[in-house]
Amino acid sequence: MKQQLSTNKTLSPKKSLGQNFIKDNKFLEKLVSKLELTKNKKLIEIGPGKGALTDKLVQKYDNDFFLIEKDRKLSELLIKKYSENRNIKIFNEDALDFRYDQFFKNQEAIIIGNLPFNISSQLLINWLSYKNWPSFYSKMYLMFQYELGERIISSKNSKKYGKLSILVQSRFQVNKILKAPSKIFFPEPKVDGLILEFIPIIKYKNLKIENLKKVLEEAFKHRRKKIKKSLSPYSHLITDWSIKSELRAENLDIDDYCDLARKIS
Repeated sequence: MKQQLSTNKTLSPKKSLGQNFIKDNKFLEKLVSKLELTKNKKLIEIGPGKGALTDKLVQKYDNDFFLIEKDRKLSELLIKKYSENRNIKIFNEDALDFRYDQFFKNQEAIIIGNLPFNISSQLLINWLSYKNWPSFYSKMYLMFQYELGERIISSKNSKKYGKLSILVQSRFQVNKILKAPSKIFFPEPKVDGLILEFIPIIKYKNLKIENLKKVLEEAFKHRRKKIKKSLSPYSHLITDWSIKSELRAENLDIDDYCDLARKIS
């Protein structure tokens, strides 16, 4: 979803880009009040739309802003709107393809994104998959479809707990920030949104994330099966196999999966 206060007909939301504009000024003010942004960090905003959230941020922070907007017309509007602000750079690019590592390094950025629902999980996985960890950002504030957000923060022994939960929590401390009711958007979507804070952790810094993805794919391919079948090729690498083999994928915790992924050559 993308934020915006005006319903200007010449720049109506595009369904093909997953655009739903925020029309509630009080919500934007509440959101900005909950963001903990460091003054010396570069701020990357994904999908700024017409700059409704950007305007609030610029009033509060004099950081360098990098606005990544895929919509060409909105990008042109932003370039005109902020032409006199030397702290703001606009890129008419797809956030999925943007080369972040060419502009940022060593946790010098903070990402803020009201993400299109159709690519939100893909973006998140891209950002957690960097080999050098921690990566170019020190924090992220991202909005997801509420149900997806709940999956991201879920714990073991829950039906919502799965591959995404484990991947994300192996890389971040995740905090729930704010619920975004569907009524604050134009057009109004069928579901609410959820804003989460992501703070990189180093507990599993040396873990090869691709190994973890491989293990999770096997474990959750048939999530109702016990791991004595789904993870049997790794039985010799799993501590307390005789006990854990009777469990299902959703019963293993993040330590279990990361420990196994570390042992894979």
